[in-house]
Amino acid sequence: MGQKNESSTDFILLGLFPWFRHPHLLMLIILLFYAIALTGNSLLILLIWLDSRLHTPMYFLLSQLSLIDLAYISSTVPKMVINYFTGKKNISYWACATQLFSFLTLGLAECILLTLMACDRYVAVCKPLRYTVLMNPKVCLQMAAAAWIGGALAALVHTVYPMSFPMCGSREINHYFCEMPAILRLSCMDISAYEMVKFVSTIVFLLVPFSLILTSYTLIFLTVLQMNSRKGRNKALATCSSHLTVVSLYFGQAIFIYMTPTSSHTPDQDQIGTVLGTIVTPMLNPLIYSLRNKEVLGALRRFTGRCCN
Repeated sequence: MGQKNESSTDFILLGLFPWFRHPHLLMLIILLFYAIALTGNSLLILLIWLDSRLHTPMYFLLSQLSLIDLAYISSTVPKMVINYFTGKKNISYWACATQLFSFLTLGLAECILLTLMACDRYVAVCKPLRYTVLMNPKVCLQMAAAAWIGGALAALVHTVYPMSFPMCGSREINHYFCEMPAILRLSCMDISAYEMVKFVSTIVFLLVPFSLILTSYTLIFLTVLQMNSRKGRNKALATCSSHLTVVSLYFGQAIFIYMTPTSSHTPDQDQIGTVLGTIVTPMLNPLIYSLRNKEVLGALRRFTGRCCN
């Protein structure tokens, strides 16, 4: 295979856009995105943890989203960067399975969490008098646990099956990490039955949550239109628009990759979709939530003020 110390069960990761003429520039851009994502999400978690004014259900769930995004981008980018600078493209079978499981767990957990965040906004806007009762600390912890555990259980299924299919010929993965569609392309058996399982799972974990989110926000906007306070309307719309922007970024690429058969899109299209979902979105999320949120900006000013003093 051209790689030293490589066993017959190793996979070869061809990397991000191997045809690209300026790989150094591409890697610098990826590293910049990674640094922004690490800084933004870490800072958001720190602000929510330190500032008592942000100790609310909405910001607790937002801190979980930032934690997922941190792990999400870190599950793929460091390995890609190490491979690029060392020139070693191989990844062992178990490392590949672990990366696939981590990636799917975090992606599915984010899907569940975004749905629960929409439910939180629905209760806050449409049932404000019952908000503190319905969204108590115990419920918030249960929501976070449901996202992480639900994602892990579903990811286990979609890791075991693809990794158990027999691989024929080259074990080169035309991707920068062990991603499900790229692994399925290596299989030499009929995977139509699994494609159907994947399609059903996508309906459960993507379309159903997306429908719940749309329903929640439809009810929210109807309630907002009936508000007499202009300030209340603007605050509700600002918070909800940030969440809807994140939802659009996440679900758009996920539906494209996982709702369609693996054979219906090219490896390059897969890579573009996963770059948007695993690198660009984790980088943009803290910016989207902070730049349009006066409470987060206020917490940032208080934090920087304490640090300067």
